[in-house]
Amino acid sequence: MSFVTVKANVRTIALLTLALLACNASGAPAKPTERSKQKAALEASRAGIVQKLQALKKDISKTESEKESAADTLAASEEAISDANRALRDLAGEQEDTNSKIRELDAAGVKLAATIDAQKKQLAKLLRQHYVAGNEDRIKLLLSGDNPNRINRDLQLMAYLSQAQAKLLDSLRGNLAAVETNKEAAQNARDELVEIAEEQQQKKAELEKEKGRRAELLRSLSTQLTAQRKEVGNLQRDEQRMSALVDNLSRLIKQQAEAAAAEQRRQAALAAARAKAAEQARMLAEARRKAERERLAREAAKPRPQGKPADKPLFKPDPIDNDEPPKVAQKPEPKPEPAVKPADVALAPAAPDGAFASLKGQMRSPVAGKLAARFGAKRGEATWKGVFIQAAEGADVHAVAGGRVVWANWMRGFGNLIIVDHGGQYLSIYGNNQSLLKQAGQVVKAGETIASAGNTGGREESGLYFELRHLGQAFDPSSWIKF
Repeated sequence: MSFVTVKANVRTIALLTLALLACNASGAPAKPTERSKQKAALEASRAGIVQKLQALKKDISKTESEKESAADTLAASEEAISDANRALRDLAGEQEDTNSKIRELDAAGVKLAATIDAQKKQLAKLLRQHYVAGNEDRIKLLLSGDNPNRINRDLQLMAYLSQAQAKLLDSLRGNLAAVETNKEAAQNARDELVEIAEEQQQKKAELEKEKGRRAELLRSLSTQLTAQRKEVGNLQRDEQRMSALVDNLSRLIKQQAEAAAAEQRRQAALAAARAKAAEQARMLAEARRKAERERLAREAAKPRPQGKPADKPLFKPDPIDNDEPPKVAQKPEPKPEPAVKPADVALAPAAPDGAFASLKGQMRSPVAGKLAARFGAKRGEATWKGVFIQAAEGADVHAVAGGRVVWANWMRGFGNLIIVDHGGQYLSIYGNNQSLLKQAGQVVKAGETIASAGNTGGREESGLYFELRHLGQAFDPSSWIKF
């Protein structure tokens, strides 16, 4: 390597460094963050199931009396409060995760900077060694007439230094690119934090506005709400409404479970067909290789007259490739059926049959509070189909077991209502919540917070209405739950 080449390498390092500085100084226009892209994709994937559940809700309301409940006036405000609280909770989680990501990226950036600094020093050292070794290029060294051993040694040293420089330069380029990637990711994360802060401010303002609106409505409707709570038949209508919802949900869950099972069978059949085709190709390739080996063995075993050259083969055999199977005519694979849309399996059971029943007597109360009404107790002209647990407004409501949220919406008589499917046609129902913190289609674990207690739907006291249902029928949860 000549001194000119050495200077070129130094110039390359300088250009790389200048490029890095130029990238740092450039004020690139703000790009959409990864968070905003993922959020848009999630909303698009949820649109189908939201549409199905809204249609289901509309079908139930068609069968109801046209007489409006005073609690219906609160619906929009109570839903808005629930949405704002869920958004704020989600944003707080995102904020924590994003701050953690930024800390990791900053630590990685410091480590990369130290690595680049060490590489630059090492490269400078190699360049100095190359300069000390001599700045004559290879041709001049070979024509110098010097000791051949010394020439060979110098050439090897020059080759070593050239290789080391090339590796260091490649590594340095890679690390400089990694610095840019790291900075872009960190900037994206910081932009996401700004987005989150703006959304938090907006949601807090919405929350305060809706809380004030609901308080005013409650004051103006207090007399009407009290009267309607005492009306005979209201509780029966609430029970009918709940039964209709559970029946419709059960049918939808069954359809989606069948669609999910069909999709699994389809995927398994496609995988089996591919595996079978690959095995057939492997066996065919092995048979051809074996036949070729036998043919060559027979050719080698044939006696030939001495002095006479072997006949040239009439054709050149195909090369044997132990890695790739030969190209053979195969039947085209059947065109796969279109994959099931997310909306068609969004409510498919997430827990296996029998999982919920195995937890009988071991599950904990969904909320901390006082059991104020028991299953089967008199409730005016009707009886309680579930239990009511008095609890402070905003108290965490937990899923009693793992499953999938199949309903998260406001409903007359139950306010902000969330229903979890536990598989095996078992459902747990949580009503009168202040806020719903999960959405339909989400999978939840046992003990996970899914809502916050309240008095939505026209209830007088704060707490949680809770039911367990199997095959659509409500049953006493006292032997299943440790209240």
